[in-house]
Amino acid sequence: MSGSLDDMYREIILDHYRSPRGKKPIGRIDITSAGSNPSCGDELELELEIEDEKVKDVHVDCRGCAISVASGSMLAELVKGKTIDEVKKTAEAVHKMLKGEDSDLPEDSEDLEALQGVRNFPVRVKCALLAWVTFIQGIKNWEEGTISNKSTSTEDSEG
Repeated sequence: MSGSLDDMYREIILDHYRSPRGKKPIGRIDITSAGSNPSCGDELELELEIEDEKVKDVHVDCRGCAISVASGSMLAELVKGKTIDEVKKTAEAVHKMLKGEDSDLPEDSEDLEALQGVRNFPVRVKCALLAWVTFIQGIKNWEEGTISNKSTSTEDSEG
């Protein structure tokens, strides 16, 4: 990655860290999910309002390193208004990108590209995945009709 591109990506991550999106509490909570990254100490709580199979609103409360907070903020910004299936595909693309595989990120996800440099630091990949793993677990529980506030861990997922 060139120096200026690296600087731009660093600024995007810092912007999301300093001013995280999705911090405002939501009116109705249909899905709640919590996750943690024991290797870094990151903790994330996610709440979603779902209407007509779309994410109507999202609340992300992440306490941790700049990478995990920024990734949670990017998720909050990106998922609102999207269908569950669209967000699942995005989560899969983020996972592939962070593993260094070819991925199809949505066109409206330019900020997510800033996370691609994280793959050069394998221990930080779990930080970047925390929000996405927590989101997918919450959706899975919701689809199965399981109301669970069970905490997921990035230790349980492949990094």
